[in-house]
Amino acid sequence: MSFSISEKSDTIIALATPQGVGAIAVIRLSGPDAISLTNEVFKGKDLTKQASHTIHFGTIRDGEKIIDEVLVSLFVAPKSFTKENVVEISTHGSSYIVNQVIKLFIRKGARPAKPGEFTQRAFLNGQFDLAQAEAVADLIHSDSETSHQAAMNQMRGGFSGEIQQLRSKLIHFASMIELELDFGEEDVEFASRDDLRDLVEKLLRVVEVLIGSFDLGNVIKNGVPTVIAGKPNAGKSTLLNALLNEEKAIVSEIAGTTRDFIEDEINIGGIIFRFIDTAGLRETTDVIEAMGVSRTQEKMKTASLILYLFDLTDTDMVEISRDVNKLENLGVPFLKVGNKIDRHNPQLISDLKHKHPDTIFISAGEKENLDALKDRILELVNLDKFRTGNTIVTNIRHYDSLVKTRQSLLDVLNGLDIQITNDFLAMDIRRSLHYLGEITGEITTDDLLANIFSKFCIGK
Repeated sequence: MSFSISEKSDTIIALATPQGVGAIAVIRLSGPDAISLTNEVFKGKDLTKQASHTIHFGTIRDGEKIIDEVLVSLFVAPKSFTKENVVEISTHGSSYIVNQVIKLFIRKGARPAKPGEFTQRAFLNGQFDLAQAEAVADLIHSDSETSHQAAMNQMRGGFSGEIQQLRSKLIHFASMIELELDFGEEDVEFASRDDLRDLVEKLLRVVEVLIGSFDLGNVIKNGVPTVIAGKPNAGKSTLLNALLNEEKAIVSEIAGTTRDFIEDEINIGGIIFRFIDTAGLRETTDVIEAMGVSRTQEKMKTASLILYLFDLTDTDMVEISRDVNKLENLGVPFLKVGNKIDRHNPQLISDLKHKHPDTIFISAGEKENLDALKDRILELVNLDKFRTGNTIVTNIRHYDSLVKTRQSLLDVLNGLDIQITNDFLAMDIRRSLHYLGEITGEITTDDLLANIFSKFCIGK
């Protein structure tokens, strides 16, 4: 989604609120003619003479025909989201009214906005950098406290500020080394190699921390994939239903009822968990069920957390110990959850408390001790780093650029070790600057911008 010069100076229009019937709808215009075009069809005050950040009541008219009574909010350039003239028209939420108003403005010379075009204009006009622009989309789609907080931190420049500080220090050294190239025949050194090494090593430590934060950032943004596993009829589907407070999964006394995956999201302590109820773990001669069991084992390998659920009335210590050993070999964090405490075997519970003291005892059917289970689940998600306000990487594009930055910085260190010539050293530093600049938008291409903003909703 690239734009020509003429397109960038167009006045654009789109519905900024969701499609469908509601109490109100907000139609947004941005561009040099946003206020004058609105003034042509607005009956009320002369909008061209009103101050920025004011709201005015009147009617939108197509000739003598009144389309609707509206409130018009004015944002005069550069004091707006896009740094252009912006008008937001609040109409009644009828889809007919919305369509009539938008068609009227298009006839007057406005153009329908492309996906993300309002935010792209804000970026191009210097309202914020590219990482902050991407955070706008993350903020819109945030559905938990932690994802909201991460998006807000990034949108307000937390991530960008850290990257820009790194880049500015490296730019200084790059310029000094390139200055040395201008004095190639003279033995001068404007940039201390020891100071350069110290800076690059410091940058590498920061970049490594940011790269390492991506696993947590991905969890915050996309949710924790959590598999509920155990042998058939252990109560996996009942547990999923109890956590969801709805009958999402079929519950039956017949073992092997769940043949595939049932998945849903649950918000626990401000974090989204993507719970997956799987087919049971057991040997079976049923071909379809066997496929489900095989796929369960694959799901478990890629999960961030496994709830190993077993029936306290129908499992012995030998079986539990065997399953626990298999789970430990997977290397995925897991919780041991004994189900049907309301019909428990006292001896088994006593043995479990002795040999597996971290076992949680619940009754999925009676919804007993589920809060304790949720607390233990949260303990396994390390949010200490996030809650202390440290920068968290949540965007795969940023992660990719940081990985490339790390390699370029390692190339700089290697070049210092083997004392490569200044032109090659400068090349490695410029490559590091390039990848850091890709994150915040100092380095962009039309294809990159098209890929980013095409994923935004129209009207944003």
